[in-house]
Amino acid sequence: MGRQPHPCCDASSSNIFGELEPEKFYTKHEVSYFEDMLLNSRGLRQCWRSWVPVDREVRGVVCVCHGYGADAGWLVQLTCIAIAKEGYAVYAIDHQGHGKSEGLKGHVPDIKVVVDDCIAFFDSKRGSHKGMSFFLYGESMGGAIALLIHLRQPELWQGVVLNGAMCGIGKFKPPWPAEHLLGFISGIIPTWPIVPTKDIPTVSFKEPWKRELARNNPNRYSGRPRAATAQEFLRVVKEIEGRASEVTAPLLMLHGGLDVVCDPDGVKMLHQNVSCADKALHVYPDMWHQLVGEPSEGLEQVFGDMFSWLEAHLPPQVST
Repeated sequence: MGRQPHPCCDASSSNIFGELEPEKFYTKHEVSYFEDMLLNSRGLRQCWRSWVPVDREVRGVVCVCHGYGADAGWLVQLTCIAIAKEGYAVYAIDHQGHGKSEGLKGHVPDIKVVVDDCIAFFDSKRGSHKGMSFFLYGESMGGAIALLIHLRQPELWQGVVLNGAMCGIGKFKPPWPAEHLLGFISGIIPTWPIVPTKDIPTVSFKEPWKRELARNNPNRYSGRPRAATAQEFLRVVKEIEGRASEVTAPLLMLHGGLDVVCDPDGVKMLHQNVSCADKALHVYPDMWHQLVGEPSEGLEQVFGDMFSWLEAHLPPQVST
C-alpha cells in the first residue's frame, strides 16, 4: 500500500487543520494528540506535545526539534502527524521563547540550555518505549539542536534526520566588521532585535499559500533576530563545523538547493566531515528552505526519502 499524502495537503492558507476541527483532523489521520506543560530546570513553563498512531503498533520514536521563530504546534505539527502515521510515537517541545513556552520571544542567548531542555524531556519518554529505536528530527535551527543533542548523547540515538539544517555559515557569513559589531552589541543590549533579515516566510516557502499559512501561526515570532540570538547562532554553526568528526549516528540530510536561509554549502561540508559511515545527503536542486513549503510532488519526494530512510534504520522485526 502506498503512502498517504502529507497532511499539509489538507491545510488551508489560514489554518493547519483546513476546514476541519482539530479532533476531526486527528481522527482523519489516525493519530492521537496530547499537549501539556512542564516546568524546566530554570523554572520556565514549557509546552510539550505528542502524536501517536491509533490502532497500530508503535515501531519507533521520533523526537522533533523545531526551527527559530516557529513552534511544534503549527506547520511542524503537520510533519509530526505525517511521521506518526508511519507508525512512530512523536514528541516535541516548544523551545524557550517560542510557541506556548515561557521566555522572551525569539530570544536564544545560550543554545546549551535549549539542548538541556530537549534532553530532559526526550529522556523522560524513554521509559514508555523501552527497547525501541529513538531518532532525532530537526528543522533549520532545530537541526543544529538535534546535532548538539546527539553530540551530548552519542550512544542513545539510532539516527538523526536534518531538514534544512543550520549547520554551517558558508557564503552567508557576515562581513568582518558586521560580525564583530554584533558581538559588541550583544554584550551590551542582548535582547535588541536589530539584525536585518528578509521576511522569513517569503524566502522560505515556495508556495504562496503556505507562506500565508506560516504567517498565520498565532504563536510565531515575526520580529528581527535579537543581537545575542544572532551571535549565538554564529557560535553554534562554528561549533558544529569544528565538531563534525564527532558525529557518529546514522545521518540523513535533506536540503533545498535554493535555500537562502541556511546555506546548502554547510550541509555539504557536514556530509564530508562527519565520521559516521552511514550517511546520506539529498540536496533538491530547485527547492527552497522549507521543504514542506514545496508543491505536492516535491513535498512527497522529500518525505518519501525520509520515511524510506527511517524504515531502513528500524530493527528488522519492526520494519514492514
